[in-house]
Amino acid sequence: MSMQLLPPPQITAHELRPGRHWYATAAAIAVVLIVLGVAIGVYRFNNVIDAVDTDHQFANGDTVTLRLEPEHEKAIWIKERGPSSDQACRITGPGDPGLANPGIDVFLTRDETWNPLHTIRVSRAGDYKITCTSQGPSRYAIGDPGGLVSLGGWLMLASLLPVLGLSIGATIVLVTAFRRRGHRKRLLAQRHGSGGDHPAHPGPSLGAGRP
Repeated sequence: MSMQLLPPPQITAHELRPGRHWYATAAAIAVVLIVLGVAIGVYRFNNVIDAVDTDHQFANGDTVTLRLEPEHEKAIWIKERGPSSDQACRITGPGDPGLANPGIDVFLTRDETWNPLHTIRVSRAGDYKITCTSQGPSRYAIGDPGGLVSLGGWLMLASLLPVLGLSIGATIVLVTAFRRRGHRKRLLAQRHGSGGDHPAHPGPSLGAGRP
């Protein structure tokens, strides 16, 4: 007689571990880092466009008065001349203001090149007077510390964040899928071992009915 077999054990998706919510977590991480990278790039690019106030230039010997705050660092930029020992600036105002080395950077307009001369350090908010001189004719302007070189570093970070987000997201998806497949195999093996493939209605034994 033919034997009736039980249907193969069914494994539902919600039984498998890790849970499918890890796929949503992977997508969320990727989206957050992509958006963060784009936001940083746009923010820094917009800042560097107006990094130097070239509309308010001043010349050798001119004194400008600025309202400065410790949390908003500013810099002195010089037009079309690299910083050298020929140039000297001084700052006076409340507290103990100072001028520091700005490092290498550049700011470009359509027909001008600017280099940072000094970063301005103040310890309290107030009005400060700045005067700059050099051995040759120079033009100066006040601006933010970061120029195109600084922007390049921020753009590199901004481009790495989406790559990191996609890499983390893909890794989570692959690990989750691999572990769920392994869990499914273990559950199938357990249910087969518990009699899932045994006949439901076995036929009579060969010796049945014999005296």
